[in-house]
Amino acid sequence: MAEAHQAVGFRPPLTSDGGEVELSPPLLQEIYLSGLRSWKRHLSRFWNDFLIGVFPASPLSWLFLFSAIQLACFLQLDPSLGLMEKIKELLPDWGAQHHRLRGILAAALFASCLWGALIFTLHVALRLLLSYHGWLLETHGVMSSPTKTWLALVRIFSGRHPMLFSYQRSLPRQPVPAVQDTVRKYLESVRPVLCEEDFEWISALAREFLKLQASLLQWYLQLKSWWASNYVSDWWEEFVYLRSRNSLMVNSNYYMMDFLNVTPTPVQAARAGNAVHALLLYRHRLNRQEIFPTLLMGMRPLCSAQYEKIFNTTRIPGVHRDHIHHLRDSRHVAVFHRGRFFRVGTHSQSGLLSPRALEQQFQRILDDPSPACPHEEHLAALTAAPRDMWAQVRKSLKTQAEEALEAVEGAAFFVSLDSEPAGDAAGDTPEPSGDSAASLDAYAHALLAGRGHDRWFDKSFSLIIFSNGKLGLSVEHAWADCPISGHMWEFTLATECFQLGYSADGHCKGHPDPSLPQPQRLHWDLPDKIHLSISLALRGAQALAENIDCHVFPFSHFGKSFIKRCHLSSDSFIQTALQLAHFRDRGRFCLTYESAMTRLFLEGRTETVRSCTREACSFVRAMEHQEKTVRVGLAGGLGHFHTPIHTCKTFKEHLLRSRVRDGAGEDPSLVSDLTELTDGGRHPRGCEVVTQSVAHALMPGHTQEGAPKREP
Repeated sequence: MAEAHQAVGFRPPLTSDGGEVELSPPLLQEIYLSGLRSWKRHLSRFWNDFLIGVFPASPLSWLFLFSAIQLACFLQLDPSLGLMEKIKELLPDWGAQHHRLRGILAAALFASCLWGALIFTLHVALRLLLSYHGWLLETHGVMSSPTKTWLALVRIFSGRHPMLFSYQRSLPRQPVPAVQDTVRKYLESVRPVLCEEDFEWISALAREFLKLQASLLQWYLQLKSWWASNYVSDWWEEFVYLRSRNSLMVNSNYYMMDFLNVTPTPVQAARAGNAVHALLLYRHRLNRQEIFPTLLMGMRPLCSAQYEKIFNTTRIPGVHRDHIHHLRDSRHVAVFHRGRFFRVGTHSQSGLLSPRALEQQFQRILDDPSPACPHEEHLAALTAAPRDMWAQVRKSLKTQAEEALEAVEGAAFFVSLDSEPAGDAAGDTPEPSGDSAASLDAYAHALLAGRGHDRWFDKSFSLIIFSNGKLGLSVEHAWADCPISGHMWEFTLATECFQLGYSADGHCKGHPDPSLPQPQRLHWDLPDKIHLSISLALRGAQALAENIDCHVFPFSHFGKSFIKRCHLSSDSFIQTALQLAHFRDRGRFCLTYESAMTRLFLEGRTETVRSCTREACSFVRAMEHQEKTVRVGLAGGLGHFHTPIHTCKTFKEHLLRSRVRDGAGEDPSLVSDLTELTDGGRHPRGCEVVTQSVAHALMPGHTQEGAPKREP
């Protein structure tokens, strides 16, 4: 650690009496600086929390209000209607000479009370305004008069210069849908995939559910919605993620790619130095809440709660359920290279290490010839094992190698310095061309699974740097959804490439720091009983990785602008193309899962889009047998199933919550039968996306040149 290198520590020369211990000045300086940093963080958080609490007002608005009251008092006016006189009576009597001071204090207290009432009114007004969702139902580019009025009012009540969490107190809570609507929409969603007999059976089951169980379960959900900030999200995190006993690799974690067309530098250590520095700059801005909140149409804020756990977060395995462990701060990253683990400090006494200093540290790791200890190389495969198995092994590991385990789990994030280039399957760096399709597939596969033992899948995210300078992320899913990590990744790529940049020889800008200590090698004392568990976990991870069928290809025939010219949402367009592709491949329809965000509400996460609707099925059949005019007419009904999702007027999560609540009862079979059919939905598989065919059906004159052809 760089900061530990600056502290000499205790110097214990024994005197003739034997017992005196002297402190060195550098140690006292380090203690002083450590305390100073801690107090600065506490003060910064306190000030930020205060600014968030008073938003959309500001401290200047209190000063303006107090000055106006003082001016009114100077003009012999009483804006408080006698309240300030009553406040004066409650204050201690300090004598006639302090009468004016009592008046100022009374005015300050009255101004504070009035200011607090105004802030509360603004919060309530903004929450009511943000509960309006009529703009979601309108055609893109066309705005009605009520929506224009709503936008103007939101602009007035939203305040200026918001911080990341400024709107949290003003966001509406996620509503509980009416149970009758939930069941009706559920039946509509399964109708296209069921025969008449099965549909009659499930309809009878739904009517029985409404009669016997729905009212009580709905009451439980309503009660929770009044008490909790979000009646869905905690159960969603609990039962979808934390209680899952499957491997995180492939089943839960997802990946993010680097630039495809350019690699800023082929120097692995330099790319790692700039990327780590950019990520820590993002964390610094996150801690200071300098990241601007996400706004739809530049006005409608989305919930920012998921940003809290991007860094310093680890998913800790448990026998029955995992839990998310989040630290307030971490001043190091954990690094993996050729089977060895290192702890690299990210800060010195003067602050965050420069990109060149970080590059120097990573280069030292790359140049380190020391071999991995027995079984250390494959240790991380345990994080890809089933969660109950990993939980049992971790108990022994924590006893035998607690310091090393805490260094990894307590890191800001995990860094993997791969010894192979990205896209090695094609012997080339991944580029968006037809000759490098295998390279892109290998690149995606490496980010998703690696070799099964070179990623710490429990960390909130792992930064992967390949030997040819390519980057990527492997992200754990429980703590947040993809848009949050995507925002961070976009900032990182833009900062490390365009702001920090590289020198002409491909290294980070700046100068090395020879005074930095060597990265700290982590040592694992692995007992024999863990060796067998590591071997089993490795075989399971490799088998799972080999079973992945992942194909990545760039699509450049047309994009979002063309789809908008068809007066369709790009999402519904792609979902319809998936339905058409699956129907042509299998000759039938299936329930299809697509996630949609619910961050319009406080602590909202995702809901389920059921894109296999009757309208979509009719359009798909028309694509096979009808004229183009019929297809265009049917296309007008596509996309309507997306709007209710964002406003939580849908059924999937409502049924899931009912099933969770009903699990404590004696007969959960009705809800279970309903949700089991719903849970059976998945993405259509084993087929090519035929977006060109859909485009040709909707836009006369659109060419189908280059469209993928269906195999006979």
